[in-house]
Amino acid sequence: MFDYHIHSRFSADCETAMETTIEKAIQIGLEEICFTEHIDYDYPDKDWIFEFDLDQYDRKIKEMQQQYAGQIRIKKGVEIGVQPHLTAKHNTLMKEETFDFVICSMHATEGKDLHSGNFFKDRTVEEAYEIYYQELYECIREFKEFSILGHIDLVKRYTKEKSMKNHHDIIGEIFKEIIPSGKGIELNTSGFRYGLENGMPSKDILKLYKEYGGEIITLGSDSHVETTLAYQFRESLELLQSIGFNYIATYERQEPVFHKIDTIGK
Repeated sequence: MFDYHIHSRFSADCETAMETTIEKAIQIGLEEICFTEHIDYDYPDKDWIFEFDLDQYDRKIKEMQQQYAGQIRIKKGVEIGVQPHLTAKHNTLMKEETFDFVICSMHATEGKDLHSGNFFKDRTVEEAYEIYYQELYECIREFKEFSILGHIDLVKRYTKEKSMKNHHDIIGEIFKEIIPSGKGIELNTSGFRYGLENGMPSKDILKLYKEYGGEIITLGSDSHVETTLAYQFRESLELLQSIGFNYIATYERQEPVFHKIDTIGK
């Protein structure tokens, strides 16, 4: 098993020490994990500063790799929260820093955070979804230095009502942009923990990704505490196989490494 979306104290919304998470991962039999700490420049809620000391982070990852060598593989990742006006800053970051794995996520749209519900005020749920996906599309057309798109339908988590449209038209445009350039998506299992009927993205979007020729998928719990590591992974692997996916990806210096699903955990 490989958990490729994990946070530690380097993320502003997490208090869990790396050691605690790593030891739990070893206990439950994970072969490899990737820490993907939050960088959300200019986050709308000023009570949260999603930035951290990158040099200190690099030193800590190397320390953990050495300390737990032979027990588990630990990779250095980052989760970048994109907004259109930050593209130049993100491109500069990727020129200056080195990561094994980069998640491209959208946590704020039109300069408003999704978490508080501010983004959804004074608009219909259909309008909110369309704006969210359109802005994500604009971001990934300009920012290319990422490995996969994180929880692509995150907007669903914060709405109080379901959209009556599937928005496959704009999501399809996103896939047509990322797939030819070797970018993938993740199946983020935290959706189950937050009351959704599925992980993120939902089954219909996973099928759409497959229909467009997408093959690169990572599996991530989005854990902020060690007890949710690899949450719903068995069920998620079965879902991916039922859709026709045969491999799960891990990353080494931003290059995907593929693992056959039917051999994972055996």
